Amino acid sequence: MARVPRPPVIAVMGHIDHGKSSLLDYIRKANIVAGEAGGITQHVAAYIAEHNGRFVTFLDTPGHEAFKALRTRGAAAADIAILVVAADEGVMPQTLDALAAIKEAGIPFIIAITKIDKNNADVEYAKTSLLEHEIFLEGLGGDVAYALISSKTGAGVPELLDLVLLAADLAEITADPSLPATGFVLESTQDPKRGASATLIVKDGTLVTPGFVVAGDAYAPIRFIEDFRGARTARAGASEPARVSGFNKLPPSGALFRTAKSKKEAETLAAANAKTLAAPHQQNALIEGAVSLPLVVKADVAGSVDAINHELAKIVDERAAIRIIASGVGTVSENDIKTAHASGATVIAFNVGTDPIARELAQRDAVVILPFSIIYELSEKISELLAARVPAMTIEKELGRGTVLRTFSSGAKKQVLGVRYASGTFTINDRVKILRHGEEIARGSIANLQQARADVKEIKTDGDFGTEIEARSDAAPGDELIAFAAVKS
Repeated sequence: MARVPRPPVIAVMGHIDHGKSSLLDYIRKANIVAGEAGGITQHVAAYIAEHNGRFVTFLDTPGHEAFKALRTRGAAAADIAILVVAADEGVMPQTLDALAAIKEAGIPFIIAITKIDKNNADVEYAKTSLLEHEIFLEGLGGDVAYALISSKTGAGVPELLDLVLLAADLAEITADPSLPATGFVLESTQDPKRGASATLIVKDGTLVTPGFVVAGDAYAPIRFIEDFRGARTARAGASEPARVSGFNKLPPSGALFRTAKSKKEAETLAAANAKTLAAPHQQNALIEGAVSLPLVVKADVAGSVDAINHELAKIVDERAAIRIIASGVGTVSENDIKTAHASGATVIAFNVGTDPIARELAQRDAVVILPFSIIYELSEKISELLAARVPAMTIEKELGRGTVLRTFSSGAKKQVLGVRYASGTFTINDRVKILRHGEEIARGSIANLQQARADVKEIKTDGDFGTEIEARSDAAPGDELIAFAAVKS
């Protein structure tokens, strides 16, 4: 069968709180913002909308920096991107991060300047901000199409969708419905009733029952297909999101999927993929003598686990390191608590609850379970826990430096020296060390100081001075005398 045009798959991307979800809310006439902690989208989801009799599939990708992996995955699965930029803030760090993902995916993009209805909106500032980052808009020296959007009133949304369809026509996006389905795993989750499930984006062909779907080293029988609304459907065509349950293990988010006719064929394909994916598991490398913060990570979806690992990898210290003992998707279980107890780990529960038995076991064994629903709050807490584990380190801070000119007297433990001041301050009772040719030969303390034959408490000016120090080894002319303090850090 010949290839025919298919609906475009659109990734909506940009900085946190720049209006991505609000835009999709208006397009779908549905509200998903209320379901996200802190109003921040933290999962990738797919939705179908209709405009001028044509369908468009939208991917809602997180804007928080920690979800770079998900955002990049969204761009890779998409045909076109909408890069949202708020009129009141302009280009921000994650705007550029999203743009980098778009460019890496090699897909066309459209700018949506959002929040134009706000009192402090400054569209010209937003345009200038884009130009300063070499995003050249149409009419301003470039060819990047843009639309001015208010997700509250809907102003500009039809024009944006027109631009999306025009970009799709120019890109000549096609599919062959007669082929077996291929595409991407957009997200995977562990459902208590259905087991391992995945949201697939069909990029070519048609997904039908019966059969098997293989994604990475995971596979599942296609017993039924659900559309993006959760309704069962007999088939999913190109560009359509499809939910399939019953995988033998969680399929990797972002993995390519294909279909197989039999379980044997599916197992063979999964085994071949497993060999390709096989790589030594790398934990955070620990510096010799450093302490570790062991963690067991549980999250609601595989993409969240990826994002948490991405965020935790940025928390580093020379004397301590985070060590992921185990991670997975689903409710905190009895086995998770046993694993944490055996390794002295803290359990991270991101958007998941804890089984009653697991909670009772955690209380009995004093295993700490930390629940989170917002990624940066998780990051801040883990940073605090790691800092608390960092052992105190004593360093020597130089206070004063001088050169020994003469030895006036010396005894078993005390000696009187003539010293030429070089820098810093010498104070009675300071700890001192004697260096000869750069090598330390003795340590002691200052018992007395004299300048111009008068006893003084400190020396901090140029000139020669006398000092009595308590040290077991004798100093000699030319040696360096260094006053220091031990400081814990």
